[in-house]
Amino acid sequence: MSAPVRPSDLPEPSVKPTEGWHCTHIFYRLRRDVLQSVSPENRLQGMSQLEKILDPTGEQAPTRMQSFIISGHKADFGLVLLDPDPLKIDRVHQRLLSSSLGPALEAVYSFISVTEISEYVPSPEQYSQRLKAGGEDPESPQFSAKVAAYEKRLPAMNAQRLTPELPTWPAMCFYPMNKSRVVGANWYTTPFSARNAMMAEHAQSGMGFAGRVTQVVTVSVGLDDWEWGVTLWARCPDYLKDIVYKMRFDEASAKYGEFGPFFVGYLADAQQIAAHCQIH
Repeated sequence: MSAPVRPSDLPEPSVKPTEGWHCTHIFYRLRRDVLQSVSPENRLQGMSQLEKILDPTGEQAPTRMQSFIISGHKADFGLVLLDPDPLKIDRVHQRLLSSSLGPALEAVYSFISVTEISEYVPSPEQYSQRLKAGGEDPESPQFSAKVAAYEKRLPAMNAQRLTPELPTWPAMCFYPMNKSRVVGANWYTTPFSARNAMMAEHAQSGMGFAGRVTQVVTVSVGLDDWEWGVTLWARCPDYLKDIVYKMRFDEASAKYGEFGPFFVGYLADAQQIAAHCQIH
């Protein structure tokens, strides 16, 4: 009979993940009717506050923060924020609401998630098996070199997944997604080996866009209405269209993918947002 678990054996309570970071995507719309009633003096004050709040090097800024001008009617600007402390992330939102522009800001969508290393990221041994399945000769020097190179770069790739650096490429796209549970296409009743093979195909499609598109995938299971959030950055908007189109033909997406609203934006600081949205 196992010994009972004592409170002293349990980890200390914490809002910080055991690994990785919290992540929030949040999108705002300017209420023009309210903005018109804000005095010129308060608008100037509000723009100064906006610059401080959205400064990624500011004292109260989360570890990672980017701001974007959002195209279309869904929102005027959006933020991507990451930090071990979720309250530090949320403080950005609260500071915006408390600013002189706060009454004219309406949060229209948010997405809460955490960073993770997916179960489909292959170990060096699994990567070796994939090479064999693809017809590579395990006795060849090329095979050994590929496995050694993968093993060497895996720690850096996993660090990027858990504590990502955000690229400064100009075009951004965010969307939430689920894996299907419908009869005949239930991801969660499909054997792991089949799911793993489909995700390997999906990853291979994405690798074709190396140097043009980069992504951060965060998990929201138990935290939000969707299961994952996908954020793409591209050197130009064409690549966003191209990669999403190509990857939707992969079985993991074509048969099992369910997608929420898409937000597309362009990297911008507070001054650029204020000018574009004609706050002044």
